[in-house]
Amino acid sequence: MHDICKEADAINEQLARYGVKFGIYKNGEFREQLFPFDAIPRIIDAEEFEYLEKGLKQRVTALNCFLQDIYTDKKIVKDGVIPPEFVYASSGYLPQCEGVRAPKGVASHISGIDLVQAKDGTWYILEDNLRVPSGASYPLIARGLCRRASPETFRERKIVDNRDYAQLLRRTMDHVNAGGDNVILTPGRYNAAFFEHSYLAELTGSVLVTGSDLFVEDDILYYNGMGGEKRRVGAVYRRISDEYLDPMNFLPESVIGVPHIFDVFKKGNVAIINAPGNGVADDKGIYYFVPKMVQYYLGEECITHNAPTYLPYYPEDMKYVLDKFDEIVIKDVAEAGGYGVVFGNKLTKAEKENLIALIKAEPRRFIAQDVIDFIDIDIMENGERVPRKADLRAFVLTGEDVTVWKSGLTRFSRNPDSFIVNSSQGGGFKDTWVLSR
Repeated sequence: MHDICKEADAINEQLARYGVKFGIYKNGEFREQLFPFDAIPRIIDAEEFEYLEKGLKQRVTALNCFLQDIYTDKKIVKDGVIPPEFVYASSGYLPQCEGVRAPKGVASHISGIDLVQAKDGTWYILEDNLRVPSGASYPLIARGLCRRASPETFRERKIVDNRDYAQLLRRTMDHVNAGGDNVILTPGRYNAAFFEHSYLAELTGSVLVTGSDLFVEDDILYYNGMGGEKRRVGAVYRRISDEYLDPMNFLPESVIGVPHIFDVFKKGNVAIINAPGNGVADDKGIYYFVPKMVQYYLGEECITHNAPTYLPYYPEDMKYVLDKFDEIVIKDVAEAGGYGVVFGNKLTKAEKENLIALIKAEPRRFIAQDVIDFIDIDIMENGERVPRKADLRAFVLTGEDVTVWKSGLTRFSRNPDSFIVNSSQGGGFKDTWVLSR
C-alpha cells in the first residue's frame, strides 16, 4: 500500500498521458479535465460484498422485469403499484418503445448502481443508472498501473482480480447479439467519456464506430469494414443518449445518430445495449418504487435499502418535506451528474421560498431524501491523509445470467464540506478492492 501511495503522482501522470480524462460541457464550452486518482483503495471484505452482490442482482432483475412490463403489458400500473401518471410523466419514458420487447428479456445489460455506506455500516442505494452508465474503465486502468507500480502489493493481499470486466462485457454483448459483429457506438472525440469508449472497444474486440459509420439496408444494420466490405452488426453498445440515437424516430436534429437503427431494433435484427427507453426506470421518482417492484415481480423482500425518500406528489410526503425542509436534500428528477441537488439548510430565505413554491407547483418534478451521513474515506492531499465523502458505483452485467463485477468505481469529493462526489463536480476516484476472503 505504501508503495502505491508513493507512486500516486506518477500514476496520475500516466493516466493523463493515456488520455484518461473527463470532458464536460459548461457554459456552451467543451473542456477536458483530469479525473484525479487517489491511490488509497476502498476495501470491501468478501462477506460484505457477498451481501451487496445478492441485493444488486435482485434489484437489477426486478428493474429489467419492470422495463419489459411497462412497455408491454403494464401489469404493475394496472395493479395500482405505481401511479400511471408517474410513469408517463417521466422524461425517460419513450412512447416509441410501446410494444417493443428487448431481445431475450434484457433491457438493462449494464447497470451502474450508486451506493453509499452510512456510519452505522448500512449500505443505501442512491441511484439506479440504466441508460448509459460510465466509469468502469477508470478503476480498470488504474488497477493495471498500480499493479505495475507495486506488484508485491497484489501478490501479498487476497484481492479479487478485476481484469475480467472486458470478458463479462463481451459475454453480455454476445448473449443478445442478433447475428453479426459487436460495435461500440460513440458520439465522438468530444464526448465526456470518449476515452472509455475506445478503451472498452479495444478490450472487448469490438469495432469503435460513430453514427456516420453505420447504415441500414433492408432492416439490417451494417458498417463498412477496413477493406470496404459491408459487414453486419449484431449488437450495438451505444454510448449515445436515447434522443440522439435515431433522427428518424427521436430527435430529428441529431447528427450523431443512425437513421432507422431503432426500426432494426424493433424487428429484432440488432441488439441495442442498453435498450432505448430505459430512462423511465432510473427516473429519480421511479426509484421510490423499486422495493415495491422487487416484491411485485419477484415475490421477495428487497435486500437493498433505498435512502429514506419522500414524493411531494403524495400529500403526506409533501407535509413531511415542508415540515423538515431544513433537514433534507431535494433532488430535481430531470437532473444528473450531481446537478439539481439542493440541501435545504444551505438556502437563503428567498431561495427556500422560491423552491417550496416550485415544489408545490410541480410536485412530480422533485423527490426529497433524508440526509445520510455516509462514511468518510481517507485520501491523500498534500502528502497527508484526510477524510472525504465517497460513494461507490457498482456495475451489474445482465446477459445469460446476472453478474456483479467484483470491483467498482469509488468516487470522492475533494471538498471537505461537500457530499457531492461526481466527476463533473470536481471529484476524484479510487480503486475498489474486493477481498477474496
